[in-house]
Amino acid sequence: MKSLFKKSTLILPVAALLFSCGNKEKKETIAENVVPETSKTKSLEIEKPQLTFGFIKLTDMAPLAIAKEKGFFEDEGLFVSVEAQSNWKNVLDRVIDGQLDGSHMLAGQPIAAGAGFGRQAKLVTAFSMDLNGNAITVSNDVWSKMKPNVPNGSDGKPVHPIKADALKPVITEYKNSGKPFKMGMVFPVSTHNYEIRYWLAAAGINPGMYTADNVQGQIDADVLLSVTPPPQMPATLEAGTIHGYCVGEPWNQQAVFKGIGVPVVTNLDIWKNNPEKVFVMTEKFVEENPNTAIAVTKALIRAGKWLDEPGNRAEAVKILSMSQYVGADEAVIANSMTGTFEFEKGDKRDMADFNVFYKYNATYPFYSDGIWFLTQMRRWGQIPEAKPANWYAETIKDIYRPDIWTKAAKLLVEEGNIPAGDIPTTDGYKPATADFIDGTTYDGKDPISYINSFKIGNKDEAVQ
Repeated sequence: MKSLFKKSTLILPVAALLFSCGNKEKKETIAENVVPETSKTKSLEIEKPQLTFGFIKLTDMAPLAIAKEKGFFEDEGLFVSVEAQSNWKNVLDRVIDGQLDGSHMLAGQPIAAGAGFGRQAKLVTAFSMDLNGNAITVSNDVWSKMKPNVPNGSDGKPVHPIKADALKPVITEYKNSGKPFKMGMVFPVSTHNYEIRYWLAAAGINPGMYTADNVQGQIDADVLLSVTPPPQMPATLEAGTIHGYCVGEPWNQQAVFKGIGVPVVTNLDIWKNNPEKVFVMTEKFVEENPNTAIAVTKALIRAGKWLDEPGNRAEAVKILSMSQYVGADEAVIANSMTGTFEFEKGDKRDMADFNVFYKYNATYPFYSDGIWFLTQMRRWGQIPEAKPANWYAETIKDIYRPDIWTKAAKLLVEEGNIPAGDIPTTDGYKPATADFIDGTTYDGKDPISYINSFKIGNKDEAVQ
């Protein structure tokens, strides 16, 4: 690991104007002045070098672990402590309260905080941590009942992706027996909640609705979804408290290794190359420490690039298996982190894009990614009233900060740490895509039509 002592360099300070102008001016003037130096990185005037970041024990926290272990934070003059947190609510609360300077967080958390669902706060993200990385796992008993409904390929193995149509008769059987069918997800505004809902609803299974007065999300539900912290998922499944769950790795592969469950679909199949986690700071922190925010983003972008470079995943697995990070067995983490994914025991398949940390512009905070989460919050009633189309764009632009990402990336290009072609030419919106398990087209610039395209969920008239 690199030395903690770094020679200081001459710098032009960021103008005090940052703190006397409006938010727009703050965004435009962040760290415009840096002085070239002969070392590999360009030094910024770091306002707060000592930082504490949080994470949950999942493999997609990898950019934080790599930025620390490979010295990328230190290269930026940052001395970072990375601390595991007990659950996603704790992560959110500690960032808002200032106990953490930033954290690995569910993409939906800063969005919900800004949109008025749950605890409200002004949070921002300048860095998307990864694409994909989740799966839906069911118990062995449920899989034994689903499997006859799944066609086999010429190799005798189930044909993937497996749609929830195969689960529908199992749920009906439970209902006819007077037993509720229960599944776990990690947080009400998690990608996992929206992915499992999307998967179920695509097969005509109602995952339940939220209202302003009922935040359990189980109104008219065919499947009862509830929150379970990620590391507790396998044990909760084994105890029979839930019959399946949606979670990130390594907790699906853990079920395979323990012989207690079978992953049936990954979120790569539910929504190809979907955004998963983000790195979050408060708006106040970014405004008071603009260069620090850029420096953190620089280090994380470098970590993402390192993770997606051929040959580095085995080392990443060793780092993630350390007790201070994910702490799971190397073999369990490697099962999904090294280009494969195991479904039934012994049915290991190539899946090079199960975890993506850099390619496909994975680190860039696209507005359209954030708007997708807002559409799901509205679809399922977490946003209880219809909103005009421009509300979606305006809301996300206060939370997603590609301006910070771009400043960080341009410095990395000047340093030779990333190629210029890795900075996307974009207005913040990805092209419309139908890469969903049901083939529905999503266009981030037309959120109302997208919400109305589904049979199950709220419908909105155009609101002016």
